[in-house]
Amino acid sequence: MKSILITGCSSGIGLDAAQTLKAAGWRVFASCRQQADCDRLAAMGFESPRLDYTDPASIDAALAEVLEATGGRLDALFNNGAHSLSGLVEDLPTDGLRAIFEANFFGWHELTRRVVPVMRAQGHGHIVQCSSALGLGFMRFRGAYAATKHALEALTDTLRLELRDSGIKVVLIEPGPITTKFRRNGVAWFERYIDWKASARRDLYETGLVPRLYAETETKDQFELPASAVSERLLKILQSDHPKPRHYVTTATWITGILMRLLPTRVVDRIIDRI
Repeated sequence: MKSILITGCSSGIGLDAAQTLKAAGWRVFASCRQQADCDRLAAMGFESPRLDYTDPASIDAALAEVLEATGGRLDALFNNGAHSLSGLVEDLPTDGLRAIFEANFFGWHELTRRVVPVMRAQGHGHIVQCSSALGLGFMRFRGAYAATKHALEALTDTLRLELRDSGIKVVLIEPGPITTKFRRNGVAWFERYIDWKASARRDLYETGLVPRLYAETETKDQFELPASAVSERLLKILQSDHPKPRHYVTTATWITGILMRLLPTRVVDRIIDRI
């Protein structure tokens, strides 16, 4: 039975990926940041180590638990757990930027570095990084999140090149809008770090971001797909000995990729400014 460690499995993309891979016959280690979520997944039949990207000790302990259970092998890693921090860049405190980089970038790097020697020793493995359409482009209020994903794209591209002859496949999945609790889960980070009422652009928050964040019902974005769209792509990647380096999921990602590569920056600015 092939094994995979998936992060951020409390809901959304991570949970759906865990369920999909388990149904396909994989031994799934579905990790979560909070122990209560790990306990809930364990009740669902998953092996669920606690892994918090901002806590290096938990990364060590989770990977050690996985390797002990598998006899030291790991066929795949799906880095997925992340959070948002919405707000204008001028209102973004540096501590907030540090916090989102710890969770969305540095922790991913810490775990990946520990997995690479395991996969190198066994001569194979897949490392799949869940990026975003915002790893290709940008959008108002999403500067912090986009910065982490742009950094992830660059680091992953370099890692793929460096591991080219190792038997380890390094792949990016780039979803656009996916039906998850991601926006709702980002409210706590927004309230912690963004003093929007004191912003010079308070009007933008009042007419744009705040109503969207605090809407009682989730509104679907254009081109939004269910989390299963990502899981289906993940399974295809893991079944391939020669997966493509990057995989766009949703029409929005394709549009973003095309805009960024073909149009002048000022034209792209005008288009995105109308979104």
